[in-house]
Amino acid sequence: MTAIDHHVTSSELPVDGTELLDPELQRLAAEVRAFADDVVAPASYEYDTQRRLPIEIIHQMGRMGLFGLPLPTEYGGQGKSYMHLCVAVEQLARVDQSIAVTLEAGLGLGAMPIYRFGTEEQRRTYLPSLARGEGLAAFGLTEAGAGSDAGATKTTATLSDGWWTIDGTKQFITNSGTPITNVVTVTAVTGEVEKRDGTRGPELSTIIVPVPIDGFTALPAYDKVGWHTSDTHPLVFDGVKVPEANLLGERGRGFANFLSILDEGRVAFAALCVGAAQGCLEQAIARAKERVVFGRSIGDNQHIAFTIARMQSRVAAARAVMHDAARRIDAGIPFTKEASLAKLIGSEAAMANAADATQIWGGYGFMNENVVARHYRDARILTLGEGSTEVQLAIIAKQLGFDKSFG
Repeated sequence: MTAIDHHVTSSELPVDGTELLDPELQRLAAEVRAFADDVVAPASYEYDTQRRLPIEIIHQMGRMGLFGLPLPTEYGGQGKSYMHLCVAVEQLARVDQSIAVTLEAGLGLGAMPIYRFGTEEQRRTYLPSLARGEGLAAFGLTEAGAGSDAGATKTTATLSDGWWTIDGTKQFITNSGTPITNVVTVTAVTGEVEKRDGTRGPELSTIIVPVPIDGFTALPAYDKVGWHTSDTHPLVFDGVKVPEANLLGERGRGFANFLSILDEGRVAFAALCVGAAQGCLEQAIARAKERVVFGRSIGDNQHIAFTIARMQSRVAAARAVMHDAARRIDAGIPFTKEASLAKLIGSEAAMANAADATQIWGGYGFMNENVVARHYRDARILTLGEGSTEVQLAIIAKQLGFDKSFG
């Protein structure tokens, strides 16, 4: 086994928080960790260089029940808690952020809006295949001029004779162009509403679009810095027609509903961040113990040991706030501030740990074969995706009662 291929064994692992989980969650963590180590990790470099989502691995995850963890059994799910999803995402992200975000986005942004806001017919139509990992769902929110500022959405949906006609473009949409993508939920302007100040503004609604469908095009995938295996496309809707019954939730509630979904999704995204930070920590420990310079391991140098101690502290803090937010979701109590805290702290921990792990690995840390190098590239998106650092700071400040005019 070469230095680049070094794989951390269970006996070498630092405390990873699973010992504090209940027995069922511990079993899930162990099962997903083994799958990540034995199936995902060995294939990660190959798929990263091919820039292709390994559908065979996604199907395996589906057979394990991962895509149905928080969904009720009547819709093909496992009937588990949101914490179960976070535990699974964290374990996958240790070795491959792209695979982890495929699960996180497929559930948190894809299936959960249908479960949270869909009719019974919509749930029974779409959720079973998503829960089995036979299909993937995408959430079409972001546009060139509208992401954090959803009020600037330009995509329109016009209702006539019982049919919605959708026109517009979306960008940076995860899971939107895979061979098994079968549904995209789209935020669109469906009219105008009167705002509190008496002016008129866009009425935003969310509509389910089954794909493939006439007028829908997933343009060529982006050439991204990282997350090479994750499927991400710009989308075009050119006269796409779907039945009126495909409205997801109440008309005009698209803005409120997507804020709720983003809050929830940020907690699973924070779990991805924790997993990435944990993976970097594990690799740094392994390298510090095995690399011998001037007759002793580099971990015997105080600077290296203290750097790794700092890495552990970041993981512990990020995991604590992420677990707190997940437990709040499961308890049915407010979690908006905690979700943003988890995402903010987790993303910064992953960024810092990726940089430190790369430094400890030295030249090998700059080689794409090394998971540390992939974490270094992949981690950059973590402070941008699903709400940037600045958005999280604004949300936290608002929750603390500060300036209501923050963007």
